[in-house]
Amino acid sequence: MTPKTNSSHERTPLIANGESSHALHDGYGISNGFFGSIKSALDTSHTPGMDSNNLAVRSLAHTRHVTKVTLLSSPVNFLLIAVPFGIIGGLAKWDPVAVFVLNFFAIIPLAAVLSFATEEISLKLGDTMGGLLNATLGNAVELIVSIIALKDGQIQVVQSSMLGSILSNLLLVMGMCFFFGGLIHRGTNGHGTEQEFSSAVAQTTCSLMTLASASLVLPAALYAVLDQSDKHDAAEKQQSILVLSRGTSVILLILYVMYLAFQLRTHSNLFDPRAKSDTEAQLTNGSSQNGHEVAGEEEEEEDEEPSLGPVAAGLVLVVVTLLVALCAEFLVGTIDKVVEKGGLSKGFIGLILIPIVGNAAEHVTAVVVAIRNKMDLAMGVAIGSSIQIAMFMTPFLVIVGWIIGRDMSLHFETFETVAFAVSILVVTYTVQDGKSNYLEGAMLLGLYIIIAVAFYSIPSDVVDPSLNHGD
Repeated sequence: MTPKTNSSHERTPLIANGESSHALHDGYGISNGFFGSIKSALDTSHTPGMDSNNLAVRSLAHTRHVTKVTLLSSPVNFLLIAVPFGIIGGLAKWDPVAVFVLNFFAIIPLAAVLSFATEEISLKLGDTMGGLLNATLGNAVELIVSIIALKDGQIQVVQSSMLGSILSNLLLVMGMCFFFGGLIHRGTNGHGTEQEFSSAVAQTTCSLMTLASASLVLPAALYAVLDQSDKHDAAEKQQSILVLSRGTSVILLILYVMYLAFQLRTHSNLFDPRAKSDTEAQLTNGSSQNGHEVAGEEEEEEDEEPSLGPVAAGLVLVVVTLLVALCAEFLVGTIDKVVEKGGLSKGFIGLILIPIVGNAAEHVTAVVVAIRNKMDLAMGVAIGSSIQIAMFMTPFLVIVGWIIGRDMSLHFETFETVAFAVSILVVTYTVQDGKSNYLEGAMLLGLYIIIAVAFYSIPSDVVDPSLNHGD
């Protein structure tokens, strides 16, 4: 669509003629110019000067447009004001608690911008490659924070953050989706209704989560068996756990690649609600030709155009990734001091606080689409992210720890392993019928709060003190 270049609100001294200066001397012109400037500043579809013949003006306009679109991409981006303060505080060695809080709030909008840039690039790559990119970068913030924490020897924090990200998606996000979506679409008294989603997708993903749960239970069981024997010292026990963890991690990574092929290539119809509705439309029309016409019309209507070009989105992705790494460095560097001064355990920081940082944007997105009754999309955000963490990120971090000489393993704290296994069991029973309501959402939220309170009340040195976390 050709932008309107003759409207008064789009004229600026850089690209317009003298007519704009006359408007400034008119009372109505001042008002129109002010509100026109506000409207132009909030217009994410076009920025004045982008069509200028002057290279300098056009470059400045494109830079302004990319900045504007990026800043307005999410409601949480107002927290970007914390980014410079967090970095300055870290460099200036401010109070550790203040540095932790500032960088905690700084990473939240950076995660939202990172997610936005990833989506913009995905729109240009097509469904298959776009889905693969989302699967790889969907949890980039947690991955960056975890690698930095692993390098710093904070293995307990890494393990807790991985488990916390899974639990926050399965219990907190899915629970909020079920609860708020169920309240909005509850029907009438005595004639209640339930929201529906693909039960095949739910069963497949829950099976994978059960497998991930088994990969944590087996190292814990092996450690319990070895712990009962006096024939092996601590080093031999740790080595046995590492061998099992690294071998299991390789298998999980292979299964994750197969899952991507299953989801994005061979059985993509099971994970795409639009494809499923197209198939139903073809059967309803009784003619494959008419069905293809309907599918084509729906696809044209639902295709979304990116707000940024691939180059601009890539630059945003690089810049934000660097900022996330810098803020994460300061955040992780203050954890020990926060534990000493703030009275919080490392388990609570990793299990509750860090997942909130990385998943805030995804949480909002999932709840909004659930309220709009798009439960397949909401389930894809919640369960899909959990699969990425359990089957890709956690095994990947075990391999990274192996490479850099950190003894990261799949032997989590006993209490963490039990909490994870119980959560998987509850979620499986909740979603296996392909239907949800607000009561099921309340149950998932209740379990998450119980787990959060439990980890808040238990100090780090009380839970499995015999474990060596690389400190």
